[in-house]
Amino acid sequence: MAIDLSFENKRKPRKGRVLISDPFSKDDYFGRSVVYMCDHNSEGTFGFVLTNYLDIDLSEVAKNFPDVGANISVGGPVQTENIFFIHTLGDQLPGSVEVDDGIYIGGDYDLLTQQLNEGTANSTQVRFFLGYSGWDPGQLEEEINRNNWIVAPVLNSQEIMDTSVTDIWQRFMKREGKKYDILSRAPLDFNDN
Repeated sequence: MAIDLSFENKRKPRKGRVLISDPFSKDDYFGRSVVYMCDHNSEGTFGFVLTNYLDIDLSEVAKNFPDVGANISVGGPVQTENIFFIHTLGDQLPGSVEVDDGIYIGGDYDLLTQQLNEGTANSTQVRFFLGYSGWDPGQLEEEINRNNWIVAPVLNSQEIMDTSVTDIWQRFMKREGKKYDILSRAPLDFNDN
């Protein structure tokens, strides 16, 4: 009996879900990555890669930013000179917009730095990115149809917010079922076996 190891999508993209990349993609930004979709509509899609951590502290990149030990990720190939953030602070940070299920994007950056300095917010409530990932209208659907991505639900905000987790891609793959767990353990190149 043959095992079906195809990598195909059964869900539709929407904000608040994640994209899990094809296990054999060698793309610099998206190889073995998980992207949190912050918006998906007729104008396109944007989100942040959760897996590409930088080996620097945010205070080294952002002028006058408090040293809170916050991990920062490369969110994607667009506007990599800009800092973006998602958070669970909600109304505590005016100007933020809810993505889904208690995760928000943006808001008053100066107030956020003040809250981090004062300790009324902490780095576990905020996740920072340099740049973002974006798709033009229809582009993501084409990539999904080519089996570059599968769409998966987010079960709780900690799956997105916890920057101490380094095996995010493997965890999401495993959660999709046995064949995806097998694929998550396969080498990028079978010649490396």
